[in-house]
Amino acid sequence: MELAIKIFQFILSISILVILHELGHFLPAKYFKTKVEKFYLFFDPYFSIVKKKIGETEYGIGWLPFGGYVKIAGMVDESMDTEQLKQPAQPWEFRAKPAWQRLIIMLGGVTVNFFLAWLIYSCLIGNNGENIFEAERMTTPLHYTEAAKKMGFQDGDKILKVDGKTQKDFKKLALDVLLSDEITVERSGKEVTFHTNDDGKALAFNDPEPKSFLTPRLLPVIDTIAFKEASDAGLKVGDKILAVNNKPITFFDEVRPIVVPFAGKTVDLRVSRNAEILDLKMPVSKEGAIGINATKQLNKYNNHIEYNFGGSIKRGFTLTIESLTYQIKQFKLIFNSKVQGYKKVGGPLAIIKNMPVDKAQDGSVSIDWTAFWSFTAMFSVWLAFLNLIPIPGLDGGHVIFTLYEMIVGKPVPQKVLENAQMVGVIFLLGLMLLIFGADIFKIITNKF
Repeated sequence: MELAIKIFQFILSISILVILHELGHFLPAKYFKTKVEKFYLFFDPYFSIVKKKIGETEYGIGWLPFGGYVKIAGMVDESMDTEQLKQPAQPWEFRAKPAWQRLIIMLGGVTVNFFLAWLIYSCLIGNNGENIFEAERMTTPLHYTEAAKKMGFQDGDKILKVDGKTQKDFKKLALDVLLSDEITVERSGKEVTFHTNDDGKALAFNDPEPKSFLTPRLLPVIDTIAFKEASDAGLKVGDKILAVNNKPITFFDEVRPIVVPFAGKTVDLRVSRNAEILDLKMPVSKEGAIGINATKQLNKYNNHIEYNFGGSIKRGFTLTIESLTYQIKQFKLIFNSKVQGYKKVGGPLAIIKNMPVDKAQDGSVSIDWTAFWSFTAMFSVWLAFLNLIPIPGLDGGHVIFTLYEMIVGKPVPQKVLENAQMVGVIFLLGLMLLIFGADIFKIITNKF
């Protein structure tokens, strides 16, 4: 059931984004009296699931769920249908329109993606408000893992700035550090600035939980028990952990490294309860967890902010720009020779696996609509950015050729456009196969 809900969410989100993106091309094309031959959700090689011709345009749903397209007459696109281009240009064709009109048509899709993300973020903020984990108010010390120390951190450091900027929301601080060039900390009463080491980033990025290198140090007082097995073993909320397998515990983050090697077995837990010392045998899950947490200590740093209509619009725009900035910065990690972020890149199968769901205590699963719309907004910004990359076959490739024509004063030769489009399509198909292959390889090797 959970998998079915995740697949449904993925298809719904992609369908919304694709239809509106293509509508961004379709509407200006129609406004400039350009003939649109096809408008498709998903691709339709050889056959389509549904199709209907209305006026001069065929509308349909393809069987290959890798996006969608509008086929505009007189344009070299991914269909590589060049027969029509051998004839003299007609007034209703794309190639016959002024360069500025063609530029608007090509930028329509990414423009819609940007404004859609802005609209979704604004609606979410206006409806739900925003929860900020206030980093500036935190007095809790931070736990720096080996990865963080390789980046340049030392125990006791208080982070002041990342790339010269303060981050008010602690939830975003770890990502900021991973994407940073330099960090400013307060160390032994002095302000120290250092460049973040890529070796440390590589170590953190390849951890199953990449952001865990930077976490608040909590007292080992249990406030949440998620596993029934832990309760059955005698553990209670309010217990203070003193030792695990006879190793003294000062902070909660010291528990997990001791427990993980005993996955599927048991560990000895010594706890303090109402001035009484208890020794318990605690079962460890096959994932290496005992199902406890102490995060409610951090509630005092959470601040809920409500926005009026104007404030939600303004904040929605800020979040859209922030999401776009993060997308661009992440390319540094993807192509970094030490971090090798490309190994973490996933395709549709990985996205489906990580789609958000709402799990109830009775085990039932439903759609978490707030998380769904947050994902859709983020993905809309991501599609806008990807489509602007100047690769033939993407909107950005067409934009570059059109801008060249506007600057130089003459169009790019038709043969050059056709060859560039062919190279772009081959590149994109190869990239698609590589991403899908990586997903399948991870499934086969149980690393998904």
